[in-house]
Amino acid sequence: MINLTINGKKVSAPEGSTIMEAAKLAGIEIPHLCHCPGIHTNGSCRICVVEIEGMKKLMASCIVKAQEGMVVHTSTERVRLARKIVYDLLISNHPKDCMACARNQSCELQALGGTLGILETHIHGEASPRRVDISPSITRDTRKCILCRRCVTACHEVQGVGAIFAQNRGFNTVIAPALGKPLNSVDCAMCGQCTVVCPTGALTETDGMEKVWAALTDPTKRVAVQVAPAVRAALGEEFGMTPGETVTGKMATALHDLGFDDVFDTNFAADLTILEEGTELLQRLTAALTGGEAVLPMITSCSPGWIKHCEHAFPTEVDHLSSCKSPHTMMGAVIKSFYAEKIGIDPKDMFVVSVMPCTAKKYEIQRPEMQNDGNFNVDAVITTRELARMIRTMGIDFTNLEDGSFDAPLGFSTGAADIFGVTGGVMEAALRTVYELVTGREMPGSNLHLVPIMGLEKIKEAEIKFENVKPEYAFLEGVTAKIAVTSGLKNADVLLTQVRNGTSPYHFIEVMGCPGGCINGGGQPRIRNNVPNYKELRIEALYNEDEGKPIRKSHENPDLLALYRDFLGEPGSHLAHELLHTTYTPRGHFNEWLDPDFQRKQAMEEMLIAE
Repeated sequence: MINLTINGKKVSAPEGSTIMEAAKLAGIEIPHLCHCPGIHTNGSCRICVVEIEGMKKLMASCIVKAQEGMVVHTSTERVRLARKIVYDLLISNHPKDCMACARNQSCELQALGGTLGILETHIHGEASPRRVDISPSITRDTRKCILCRRCVTACHEVQGVGAIFAQNRGFNTVIAPALGKPLNSVDCAMCGQCTVVCPTGALTETDGMEKVWAALTDPTKRVAVQVAPAVRAALGEEFGMTPGETVTGKMATALHDLGFDDVFDTNFAADLTILEEGTELLQRLTAALTGGEAVLPMITSCSPGWIKHCEHAFPTEVDHLSSCKSPHTMMGAVIKSFYAEKIGIDPKDMFVVSVMPCTAKKYEIQRPEMQNDGNFNVDAVITTRELARMIRTMGIDFTNLEDGSFDAPLGFSTGAADIFGVTGGVMEAALRTVYELVTGREMPGSNLHLVPIMGLEKIKEAEIKFENVKPEYAFLEGVTAKIAVTSGLKNADVLLTQVRNGTSPYHFIEVMGCPGGCINGGGQPRIRNNVPNYKELRIEALYNEDEGKPIRKSHENPDLLALYRDFLGEPGSHLAHELLHTTYTPRGHFNEWLDPDFQRKQAMEEMLIAE
């Protein structure tokens, strides 16, 4: 520990702490902008400057280490004036259309003005050039970028994708893909981690609300909505509730109040995914152990950001991906087939909305593979943040809502489905079913949990041995299945490099595209600096949901068993494959922009945007 003085207070802090971290221990918040805990720290904005006795210059508190005996002042007149000047310069070329901005009242730049006591501005520069890039998942507005580079760090250092970076110099600096090309023409995974860390409206999810509002007011459409498991562990944060406070019942009530005809739970389709994916894993293991052809390890396919990244970065390994669609597209396919038939409605008149913690799912639903009989499985995706905006628009008092429930027959789920939202959850849910199907006994572990794959470690490993198996699975007797779990695309690259090199020791790998899994998806409530353990709290909430349910194994879901009995037949059936399975597109690294025809097309689009 080291000892220093901050604003007259004696402070003890661990050696290696920054001044900002030491101040926080003393209950002193230092204003900042580019700093993003756990993601990005480079002191570029200079908002967090402080005065240190014995030093001539003001120092950036987010990067300067606290020293023994140091005397720091965080709010002298000199410091306050410097911050106001820096802020004035930051917004001198920034759009002043706050009222029409998607980040209005949730913008860190806007909030910082209030913190600094900015009542008027004195510096007025030339407005930044307008360049709006709208991809299926992410919308970029370069006018609103303050060059904090948080997004660059998230894309390069956290995810390891490198789709965007700073280009040019000085006033001409811009954060963009290579050659300023659109996101949709480069290797962007559409994961949306850049939108989570962006402090302004420069990077946001592409709007999905207008299509949903239009469908809700269209008398010719029956509008069904489904909600992913991670949403219930984070939605409350948008209304001032504690991170990790589950709002499942309130959320169901709010969706009914918004006017949706059917309110279903993607958790039902998570259980469905386990039966299909578990069956596929057993088929691959059977083939591998009986002399047939099988591609192992099998890799989960629930994360569309991960799928797109794999198609780009590891195009030769796509056969390792499970052929199962993600749960919400499975649900869309079931709604537009089984449910539409059940209630006597033409599937073309069904409009399916997914509420997701993910921006990549906005991209996923427009993939040509995600349709059956000419109907896309899902018609619109809105994020957790967008659902909160819709609830506020309708004037719904969310925190005081009574608990409601999801609708039958696609609203019941087991505890295994809830943990799909956490890293390791899909693997654990799958093994609960696979182990019991093979042995007739519950999976060994602590309260049905496979402890080694729980938590936020980058790469987690475990083994599970099949002993005393059923006669039909005699070939698995004594086999030890080796599994690995990871989240975040940079970590996934480590495992996929092993697969590509033929050195992977695993049979089954789970990959979630966002660090921590869906609880930290690109469409979730943005990072809360005052609650550093928000990921752990959201994870705990979903494990509590799991443990609080009477049925915790997907293959015991009675409504799911009825779906197979009355419609699908059995897991892996011909109809199940038609509706619930898909194929992938090896893309490799994009180089379309080298093609003259593509360049002309992009030039035309840029002209239209400019007009």
